[in-house]
Amino acid sequence: MPVLNRAAEMQEEIAGWRRHLHQSPELGFDVFETAAFVEEKLKAFGCDDVVTGLGKTGVVGLIRGRRGDGATVGLRADMDALPINEITGKPYASTVPGKMHACGHDGHVAMLLGAAKYLAETRNFSGAVAVIFQPAEEGGGGGNEMVKDGLMDRFGIHKVFGMHNMPGLPVGQFAIRPGAVMAATAEFTITVRGRGGHAAMPNGTIDPIVAASQLVGALQTIASRTVDPIESVVVSVTKFHAGDAYNVIPETAEIAGTVRTLKKEIAKTAQQRMRDICVGIAAAFGATIDVQYNDNYPVTFNHPEETVFAGDIAATVAGDAQVHREIQPLMGGEDFSYMLEARPGAFIFVGNGPSAGLHHPAYDFNDEAIPHGVSYWVKLAETALAA
Repeated sequence: MPVLNRAAEMQEEIAGWRRHLHQSPELGFDVFETAAFVEEKLKAFGCDDVVTGLGKTGVVGLIRGRRGDGATVGLRADMDALPINEITGKPYASTVPGKMHACGHDGHVAMLLGAAKYLAETRNFSGAVAVIFQPAEEGGGGGNEMVKDGLMDRFGIHKVFGMHNMPGLPVGQFAIRPGAVMAATAEFTITVRGRGGHAAMPNGTIDPIVAASQLVGALQTIASRTVDPIESVVVSVTKFHAGDAYNVIPETAEIAGTVRTLKKEIAKTAQQRMRDICVGIAAAFGATIDVQYNDNYPVTFNHPEETVFAGDIAATVAGDAQVHREIQPLMGGEDFSYMLEARPGAFIFVGNGPSAGLHHPAYDFNDEAIPHGVSYWVKLAETALAA
């Protein structure tokens, strides 16, 4: 089955929804206008149930098939934007300073709405489809909040699937892999406390900037000298704050960043090694070092059977040669991981073409991907819930 004719026919309408959402980006759980737009559309489509406020601001639409008995499959899209100033110059560019859809969640929402409209019209399946619109993927853990709020049990979801666009992957192609497909994330803040003083008399101080500078380099040895080179780990220092004057050595310096891993044991090793390094640097400089280490999203783990199924569905839409089934894992994080911990399922990527990268101020979702994403969702639901 190639791209659905109906999906192609709806492309402009769906793109219109996407561009409307693109102009009014919202962050985290504060996706009130976006959620209201989704709710309005789902009710207009004739969904049997539309539930709001799940996981704070999430929306779920339930579409029952021609035969109501049977399993329920969940299809998920994320709704939130990023705190970035857009530079695309598009006529539908963000109208909200400091906020933009730089990760394509506007496209994800629009494609799932398109699939919901089609499925509500045709209902060519048994059981039910739950279309899940989630807030706060970009660091807020909205997926976890929806799961904790009873998403899976309330709607009787047996399996759950997610999809994300991928810049650089040609439009019309899909990519997936079994097992770990995206990394677990952790965040750290390290505070170095020394003894401040006059910059011209450093011998009378314990300089926290010098100690923290040593830490930045030493932390890179976690990847280069602690973890097996075959394994995957990223340690990135992304913040360094210290001092306010040219001639004053400050009392404190602070660095912060992220750790990404694909295995729990590697995550534990990285955390312990970070603490050990801080103890050593503190002793060497006579400083006091405090480490705050917070685990964030778990590994996004595709279940084997569901991954094969998702890949096969993508192949019916795009052709088998256009489906990459063994891509390298990505070290970005994704809170669909919480849903995959709660139920079997798989997370797939759909091509966005030669666009700017995700989280870049020049990024824009490629509307040519819409028919492919909608067709994938529809075929997946109809096949999983064959009437």
